[in-house]
Amino acid sequence: MAAITASMVAELRGKTDAPMMECKRALTEAGGDMAKAEEILRVRLGSKAGKASSRITAEGVVAYGVEGTAGALLEVNCETDFVTKNDSFLALAKAAAQAVAKYNPADLAALGACVYEQDGFGPTLEDVRKGLIGKIGENMSFRRFKRFDGSNQLASYLHGTRIGVVVEYEGNETAAKDVAMHVAAMKPVALSSQDVPAELVARERSVAAAKAAEDAAVATAAGKPVQSAEIVAKRIDGGVQKFLKEVSLLNQPFVKNDKQSVEQMLKAAATTVKSFTLYVVGEGIEKKVDDFAAEVAAQVAAAKQAA
Repeated sequence: MAAITASMVAELRGKTDAPMMECKRALTEAGGDMAKAEEILRVRLGSKAGKASSRITAEGVVAYGVEGTAGALLEVNCETDFVTKNDSFLALAKAAAQAVAKYNPADLAALGACVYEQDGFGPTLEDVRKGLIGKIGENMSFRRFKRFDGSNQLASYLHGTRIGVVVEYEGNETAAKDVAMHVAAMKPVALSSQDVPAELVARERSVAAAKAAEDAAVATAAGKPVQSAEIVAKRIDGGVQKFLKEVSLLNQPFVKNDKQSVEQMLKAAATTVKSFTLYVVGEGIEKKVDDFAAEVAAQVAAAKQAA
């Protein structure tokens, strides 16, 4: 069985906000598998174990560019938050987003080949990127981008430099911008419940089923009646449906008026949202955690050997 270290417990606690001993217990049951341990905690503790699961673990910025009716959303990563405030780094990010909108590159390699000069570096974006790495002293990379061809109206919203949203729509611009801000705040995973990825639905159903099984085991141990299979099935279905409403944009309560859904707000504004794109800096990236004590010990050892 994999050894459960203090750093693993701390990482799981940071993701879930669950008590430390519960984290250790879940990791032990999961054999050290972090993702499996998260699911165990969700079954055991419900929503209390999921509220911090979307914490971001990498640095960088999201930029938006426009060329005519086309638009582009782009994420550029770096190592520290300090660099995200550097004017040269921010200029590179803005220029790269603009290049996506203007040149429609096929991939990151094609983006890097786009013509651009900055800070004495060039003649391409890739040359500028490499030059700034040497100048600033920190690695940086273009991570992802999406171009919008202008076939629909576009509304964009940047929350600082860490969250970017683009909404493709037809209708009222103010309503569309409100939706973009709503997406940044509520982070839906799909436009409608029908669009939620099947793997997410399956995972939620699995969690609901495991939770029902654990409740049944607790009831049995306490000598209490166990719910029938029909009632349990309805509970599981109800949990899944609740999840779908919580993560689909059109079904979410509108942030500016929670008495109506986003769908109801859009209908009142005679506006249709075709799609949305949400970028959150560092989403899905594991950030390196430095062991300062180990680093110091290594440096001391190296100094002794040199002496």
